[in-house]
Formats: sequence, structure tokens, C-alpha cells
Amino acid sequence: MADPKQTKFVLDESKLPKSWYNIAADLPWPQHPPLNPQTGNPLGPDDLAPLFPMALIGQEVSSEREIEIPEPVRDAYRLYRPSPLYRAHRLEKLLGTPAKIFYKYEGVSPAGSHKPNTAIPQAFYNAQEGVKRLATETGAGQWGTSLAFAGAMFGLEVKVYQVRASYDAKPYRRILMETYGAQVVASPSPDTNYGRSVLASDPKTSGSLGIAISEAVEDAATRDDTKYALGSVLNHVLLHQTVIGQETQLQLEMADVEPDILVGCTGGGSNFAGFTFPFIGAAFRGGRKVRVIAAEPTAAPSLTRGIYAYDYGDTAHMAPMVKMHTLGSAFMPDPIHAGGLRYHGMAPLVSLLKEKGTIEAVAIPQRETFERGVEFTRAEGILPAPEANHAIAAVVREALKAKAEGKETVIVFNHCGHGFLDLAAYENYLAGKLEDLDLDQGKIDAALGDLPKA
Repeated sequence: MADPKQTKFVLDESKLPKSWYNIAADLPWPQHPPLNPQTGNPLGPDDLAPLFPMALIGQEVSSEREIEIPEPVRDAYRLYRPSPLYRAHRLEKLLGTPAKIFYKYEGVSPAGSHKPNTAIPQAFYNAQEGVKRLATETGAGQWGTSLAFAGAMFGLEVKVYQVRASYDAKPYRRILMETYGAQVVASPSPDTNYGRSVLASDPKTSGSLGIAISEAVEDAATRDDTKYALGSVLNHVLLHQTVIGQETQLQLEMADVEPDILVGCTGGGSNFAGFTFPFIGAAFRGGRKVRVIAAEPTAAPSLTRGIYAYDYGDTAHMAPMVKMHTLGSAFMPDPIHAGGLRYHGMAPLVSLLKEKGTIEAVAIPQRETFERGVEFTRAEGILPAPEANHAIAAVVREALKAKAEGKETVIVFNHCGHGFLDLAAYENYLAGKLEDLDLDQGKIDAALGDLPKA
């Protein structure tokens, strides 16, 4: 029996997962194949070869339950994994809730978030195939920072197209990426044909992840020495993140509890999937079912207000078409501080689970997320990234519901990264300058008018 006052649960290094968990092996339903954006036909390996190394293409379509983690990747993981699980005693006391709240803390990585869990293997596999350079996009900068870190580790050049809104609002993210050796430009940029076309039509645009993806894909597709690296959405990215959930399962055993509710924030779906998929897969195999809640921003509510359809992954329609919950590839989100959650769509695997009713979703306004994030910081001492604040806000809602109902619910969430480089956002919140921007349905309808006929 674990000490009821115990706060921190740490796994020995020997417990670091040796394989990634692939939920495709346990899905009760077939997946919808990605489509070629030009022809509309299902993609084959040759279609993806200009963008990804063959090892990642194989993982993208794999139905094997366990995929071995290469030892060089595990060795790199050892810099920060296994990451700790905490019991949030002080937050529970602040809320006066009978709920037990636990959080998996991914802010201990060198980049400060969960993103190196996939950046490291992506860099490794590309280096193995002889690739010299990677191109990518980033919103808040967490993914760009992680790929810059991983590129330095495996000797790869990295070019990062950072969404203009975050490039301007988060200068220290850019500096950190450049310190790791990456080249960073604001997107849309004058460095690509597509970037130049967007700037010509709207020189003051704040940019979007869809635009930045288009630039990075164009960069990779037009250079023989370059591949594209993606920080979320695709199956192989979600796969790499499952080290989070596998570790969490072992740590909850140490705490002698079983979760009733799992919560994660969602933008493209990677941290949410990595945290929850091992639990969902266990339920598919006959294990205990758990409520799973995805928390997204009201400014980019793909799961709660988007439609489930095939759509382009980027604004220029160069990336594969995938079936997902989408607001339309032309959707231009407001420049909220949670830049990592401003994507127009959701990972196909996460979307499939939502469509089938396996997971729930909730959209939360910006000010509420910061209010709860500040409460968490003052109670637990760890400053969350704006993205993680969405998960925290959803957890508080559930904890207060447990209080009203008198239930001793066990709530576990993924604290996906720290907010040390997001202090300008907290400054705005503390000064009363943050706004909750209403998203007009007409804006969504207009963007959805650009859906492909697939």
C-alpha cells in the first residue's frame, strides 16, 4: 500500500519502456487511409518517401502492437526519462475536493515538454538513412525546440518555420532553437514560394500551423538532402509518445490507485494520445474502462465544433489528406497564447476514437485556462505551459464536480510542459489583458467550404 501522503512517484531507469505501443493493433474498427492530395487515391510508401525515411513510413502503417525502441533512442531518452508522476495534494486541498489528482510531468525534458519523445527517434531514423537536413513547422516553439535539440544530438541541420504569432510573442523560444543550432524564420516567410504568396495577399497575417506546414513540406520536397519532420497528428508521432502512458501505468501501480478519468490537452493530439492510448488499448483488450477527456481551446475547437471528414493537412494542400475532425484547412485561428493548440485539425487516430465515442472533448476559454494554471502554480509550484493549462482547467472542472457529488474520483492528467518561456502570456493574464475571443460559426463554415471532395 502506497503512503497516502506520498507526493512523487519515480520509476527506476530499468523501467524505461523498451517498445512503443501501437494502438492500431487493438482498434475495433478499421482506420481510414491517408490520401494523395493531388489524386485522391490512397497513399503508398513511394508517395511518402520524399518526406519521411522508410523506417517512419513503416511505423505509420504498422499494425504491430509493440515496436521496439532502438537502443540509441533509449539512451537519449535516459537524459530525462522516466519522467515523474506527482500527487497534487495541495491542489486537492485548495479545491476542497475528495478527488485524488495525479499528473505526469513532461516538463523535465531538455526542451521542457513531451515533444523530444518523438523528435529524438525522428532525428535518429533520418540520420540512419543518410538525411542531412530536416524542415519543420512549429507553433508555440515546443516542437521546434525539441527537433533542434534532437538534430544537434544526431548531427542534422534543422530549419524551423515558426508561426508568426508565436515568433513575435515568444522570442526566447526562437533563441533556444538557434542555440541548439537550428535556423528559424517567421511563417509565412519569404523563403518559400507558398510563403511569398501568402505574404503578397496579407502582409500582416499572424500565420497558422497550416501555413507553416505548407512551407516546411515545400522545403523538404524541393531538396534532395532534406526530409520533413512533424510534431503531431500522424500515427508514427503518436506512437513515439506512448512512453508517457506506459510509464504512467507503472507509476499508478506504485501509488496503488486506478484512474477513473484521464485528461490531456489537444492541438494535433500527440501528448494526449501518448498519455491515453496505452490505457485505451488495455480497455480494448478487455481491461478496465476509463473516462478520457480531451481539452482544447475555444479558439480552435476541432473536436467539439469541427466535422469528421477528409481534409488537407496544410493550407497549400501539399500534405496528405487524412480523415479527421477539422475546422477546414483554410481556418485561421485567433493568435491565442497556446500556440501549440492552434491547428485546424486533429490526429486521425484521436478523431476516430472521438467519432466512436471512446473519448470525450471539451473546449475551454483562454482566461479560464490561465486562471486555473495560476492556481496550479501557486499550489504545486510548477508553472505550466499555456497548452497544459487547458488540461488543468478540465481537471479542475472534474474535481469540483466530484466535490459537488461527494465522489472520491481518481483524476490523472498529462502536464505536457513547463511555461518558463511563456511568461509574457502570464504577464498579460496578471495585468488583465487576456481576452476570450468568440469564434463565429460563420468563420468555421467558410473554412469548411474548402474541404476536398474525398
